[in-house]
Amino acid sequence: MYIGKVVGNVVCTQKDEGLNGLKLMVVQPLKDDLTPKGKLQIAIDTLGQAGKDDIVYLAKSGESSLPLKKQKELVPSDAGIMGIIDYYHIQDQGGNKDE
Repeated sequence: MYIGKVVGNVVCTQKDEGLNGLKLMVVQPLKDDLTPKGKLQIAIDTLGQAGKDDIVYLAKSGESSLPLKKQKELVPSDAGIMGIIDYYHIQDQGGNKDE
């Protein structure tokens, strides 16, 4: 899994049948310090609730469509939004505790 920021959405009039009724979002993958990492990606919003500027966590490849249970076969996707992050904190890498 990895984190990203929703920066937009995608509207398609023609798409694979397995994607009908699903929200497609444009996501910028992020590093641990929440700075951009790599290229923009298109992700299925498996929750149906992600919106612009949300920080989300995603799964890659086949795992990205597992929550959909839309059909017996997997939905074609490279990335799927699994959750919306409300709070994000990383402890000091040196193991130092705040005093």
